[in-house]
Amino acid sequence: MDISPDTFVDKRGHKSRERRCVASGEVRDPALMVRFVVSPDGIVIPDVMGKLPGRGVWVSSDKDSIETAIKTNAFARGFKSKVTVPDDLTKMTEDGVARHVLSFLGMAKKSGRLIIGFDQVQSEARGKALAWRIEAKDGSEDGRSKLRTLSKAVARELERPLPKVLGCFTAAEIGPVLGRKELTHAALLRGKLSKRLNEMTLRLSGFRPLIPLNWPDIEHELRGLSPVNDPS
Repeated sequence: MDISPDTFVDKRGHKSRERRCVASGEVRDPALMVRFVVSPDGIVIPDVMGKLPGRGVWVSSDKDSIETAIKTNAFARGFKSKVTVPDDLTKMTEDGVARHVLSFLGMAKKSGRLIIGFDQVQSEARGKALAWRIEAKDGSEDGRSKLRTLSKAVARELERPLPKVLGCFTAAEIGPVLGRKELTHAALLRGKLSKRLNEMTLRLSGFRPLIPLNWPDIEHELRGLSPVNDPS
């Protein structure tokens, strides 16, 4: 049986989706981890999409785990060779995970499952329980408040989970991937894509808060939300 070097094998000899974190030794779901590979010139690079060729090692998707892997020389042990670890590997990884989430939002828009703009989100939220509200972290509290109040009321009326909130990107970061110069409000409808975003934001939350800590209304945005275990 031909098994890739970064494939974890269980005691029965079966290939498993789980991977072992080289920082902690813990076996985890790869959806909560980042794969790393070595470039042709021997430099460790994050493979956020998990598609680059070659031997891979896995690290839990958070700053502390990556810093631990660096400090303990875990990458060299994992690759079984001398490697060069960039000084900014943690930042490179965070940026890669963030770009992946933004790119996903662009794909969701093309599929018709992502609604953009305040008026469109407000209209959609009047009759449907949203899975996610995407709010620019530099957007106004007033606009957020109106959409939050409406979407929560409809979710409760329809007896569905409250929408999660993604607020760690600026309007200038969100806009270009959705065909705008800047964009403050968007929403993702429930379905397969919202489940995928659940996983992707779990990885991102290891690097930055999904809801900015300096939002005056942070308690209202957090209240009643469970971003981890929600089947939406």
